[in-house]
Amino acid sequence: MSVKIMADSACDLPLNFYEENDAILFPLKVHINGNEYEDLRTIQPKQVYDQIRAGNLPKTSQASPAGFTEVFTELAKNKQDGIYIAFSSELSGTYQTAVMIAEQVKEEYPDFNLSIIDTKCASLGQGLVVMEAVRMAKENASKEEIVEAVQFFSQHMEHLFSVDDLDHLAKGGRVSKASAFVGGLLNIKPLLNVEDGKLVPIEKIRGKKKLLRRIVEVMKERGASFENQVVGISQADDLETATEMKKMIIEELQPKDVVITSIGAAVGSHTGPGTIAIFFLNKQYS
Repeated sequence: MSVKIMADSACDLPLNFYEENDAILFPLKVHINGNEYEDLRTIQPKQVYDQIRAGNLPKTSQASPAGFTEVFTELAKNKQDGIYIAFSSELSGTYQTAVMIAEQVKEEYPDFNLSIIDTKCASLGQGLVVMEAVRMAKENASKEEIVEAVQFFSQHMEHLFSVDDLDHLAKGGRVSKASAFVGGLLNIKPLLNVEDGKLVPIEKIRGKKKLLRRIVEVMKERGASFENQVVGISQADDLETATEMKKMIIEELQPKDVVITSIGAAVGSHTGPGTIAIFFLNKQYS
């Protein structure tokens, strides 16, 4: 490919995606019991969820600055154009670090043609953007065309998700403690979305079945042209619910395809087990 596509592990695409598509992975870090791991490479989501269930709460940190330096320098030396599709800057410092490292590399290689894009997306919402960029790169689209598509997809990507326990998001500073307290009452399931890169609770729904039906309703309200787009579902050790959700989406919306992936160790450290998330392009996209 004339353009090298790069992404971080917060996009929740599996490791074989990078290997099969000659894309570059920047793993975020996960810290448990005094040990540091690289998301996807040295720790898997199930290990994180088992630790959370055992009462050991993991912490996360951004991708390695040294990793950015090594990759960016190698691309610059080889005169290879690159696009790094980054996790929301509202949820991680990874984007800012990559920008800083790129500026340092460009001091030595001023002609290095690199674009770093803050998707304001998370999990498979970011992953669907990466998938589109890889598809275009394989078809030899120009770097400018891919950047334009990545920015457009990022701006129009909807995130709908629910967590079993809002405390995980509250402890990581992702939602307020008040929202977390309300969510723990009376089997209430919170429905959240992402607005300008931030996690925002939008509704409280009692019971899982009602929650799944409501997700499909909101998809109908916000989305369009499902027959032309791929819908993403990511799940945190709950493939059964994800499969049920997929069936409902296919029956009601008839999308081009539905992709299910696991929520990775880094994102899953904050959402906890039992999270279900759905990603699609909104009406403005159509």
